[in-house]
Amino acid sequence: MSHAGRNKWGMAGIYIGLTLASVVAVFPVLWIVISSLKTATDLNGNPISLIPQPFTFDNYVRVFTELGFHWNLLNSLIISVASTAITIIISSLGAYGIVRFFPNVGRKMTRVLIVSYMFPPILLAVPFTLMLAKVGLVNSYLGLIVIYLSFSVPYALWMLVGFYQTVPISIEEAAAVDGAGRMRVFLTIASPIVLPGIVATTIYTFINTFNEFLYALLFINESAKMPVSVGLYSLMGTEVLDWGMLMAASTLVVLPSVIVFMIIQKYMAAGLSEGSVK
Repeated sequence: MSHAGRNKWGMAGIYIGLTLASVVAVFPVLWIVISSLKTATDLNGNPISLIPQPFTFDNYVRVFTELGFHWNLLNSLIISVASTAITIIISSLGAYGIVRFFPNVGRKMTRVLIVSYMFPPILLAVPFTLMLAKVGLVNSYLGLIVIYLSFSVPYALWMLVGFYQTVPISIEEAAAVDGAGRMRVFLTIASPIVLPGIVATTIYTFINTFNEFLYALLFINESAKMPVSVGLYSLMGTEVLDWGMLMAASTLVVLPSVIVFMIIQKYMAAGLSEGSVK
């Protein structure tokens, strides 16, 4: 077989392997969506069927009317958006300051910060509980946001330091000669260049905080303030598990994130490539 023929069959094998991997990755989400559209009789009598008979949206209606799941979604959005916004502001300023003012010390500092990810979250549960109890932030949005900052800021700072290091100092020096101050250089020169990195870090931080479960379970004990992760867990506590409602609630949590990521992933990849060239 010729070299071109071997390459052709090799590429075909790669595409087949990637297709199978994609099916394996997508199938659980597809199964959740299909199950959420089934009646209780269909779920119990024919659970492996890929076509609901009949289609029904009753599970979604019940999730909102009986569980008030829209409040859980709103709680998660409030906490995640606030945590992400504060994280990106602090991490962007910190990363730029490390790169421009403390490059040698900053390199060691970021390594120390990332060490915080070595500790399991449950190890910090007791200190966090004592801290929030002393300042009266147990069972509050603000308390959970502060806890989320403890693990989102170190990682975001570590990521953004690498991006700000790619900004040529000559561009900033030219802007300074034209009369631009340090903050203006940061906002109008450095940050736009590393914008793809900021976007990637923002998305990662948002998804990480939106899906966080342990701290939300420990520090939020009022049902009206529970985020979606704890709201889903509360469905597991019933004596008779309602699979239809559980699947509908899971779809409301998972599917929007999947759709948004599918839409923006090509723009993220293009932006990261452009940022690396700059």
